[in-house]
Amino acid sequence: MRKQRGLSLIGLIFFGGLLFFVALVVMKSLPAFVEYFTIKKHISELMKGADGTNPKEIMSSFDRRASIDDITSVQGSDLEITKKGEGLDVRVNYARKVLLFGPVNLCFDFEIHNRR
Repeated sequence: MRKQRGLSLIGLIFFGGLLFFVALVVMKSLPAFVEYFTIKKHISELMKGADGTNPKEIMSSFDRRASIDDITSVQGSDLEITKKGEGLDVRVNYARKVLLFGPVNLCFDFEIHNRR
């Protein structure tokens, strides 16, 4: 007789646990990436309509947009806005900590840089 081939119970438990851990990491970190892309979208939209506006107006406009979309990691005062010739340069760096379980956390460092 040929030897049976397949997955044993221990192998099934191992791969099930591994799959559960990967799904946990993805589900916990997904909101951080959604917030990152939302912040990036708002900054690029602000830069398109930033003709003749000063940095304070850009910061307050970002705060209004952030309150609508429930952005908590970045505020308008965190934006580094510098004037480059005729255009503006907006940069923001922030870290987002995501609790996995117990004392285990993930830390994401995001950087957004937009020129106009």
